[in-house]
Amino acid sequence: METAEKIQTSVYQFGNKTAEGNSRMKNLLGGKGANLAEMSLVGIPVPPGFTITTEVCTEFNKLGKEAIVRMIQDDVEKAIANIEDIMGASFGAIENPLLISVRSGARVSMPGMMDTVLNLGLNDEVVKGLAAKTNNERFAWDSYRRFIQMYGGVVLGMKSESKDDIDPFEEIMEHLKEKREIQLDTQFTIQDLKDLVYDFKDAVKKRTGHDFPTNPWDQLWGAVTAVFNSWNGDRAVYYRTMNGY
Repeated sequence: METAEKIQTSVYQFGNKTAEGNSRMKNLLGGKGANLAEMSLVGIPVPPGFTITTEVCTEFNKLGKEAIVRMIQDDVEKAIANIEDIMGASFGAIENPLLISVRSGARVSMPGMMDTVLNLGLNDEVVKGLAAKTNNERFAWDSYRRFIQMYGGVVLGMKSESKDDIDPFEEIMEHLKEKREIQLDTQFTIQDLKDLVYDFKDAVKKRTGHDFPTNPWDQLWGAVTAVFNSWNGDRAVYYRTMNGY
């Protein structure tokens, strides 16, 4: 049985004009992570965050999700707590919720080849807190339906593989547009968006056999795993092969 190699630091934090990395660390932090750290160091107001190193991704490819979560869980939880302190919001809280993005990165530029998940942390209760925080119920429910659609595609394997495949989420939206005799997403009402959230979650259950994850930490680890897996996805492998990476 393989065991995880000793990694001195698995997570590098940045934000609030400080950073644990810099622009010279692209091999470890990827281009995006290294540049975000550098921008924070020089005082550019980038949103706070953290980068999980390429070394962890290498170990993930050898050992899988459970071993890697055990290895980096404490560091990730500390990094989330740091973001909460800077932003004055709480991950998973109903009042004043913190939402996060999980983005891919690599040592070399690979635009559009790997995966991203936005608005992570939303669920049926947190969406109400977001509506209250922003005083914009439509924005909150539209963000929620977009999150389910993106998470379903990236993390739960419901993304269309080709132009000929039918995207289950787009199909649901088109059916609702026909029913409502509208053409644009912007014409959806708040109730329409709530109905889409319900229908999207129902589609997830039918396709995967599991309920859509409502625990923000479960959502986070699912997204981290998906980004690691996207390194060996068909698009990324083809891109690296064609560019000699």
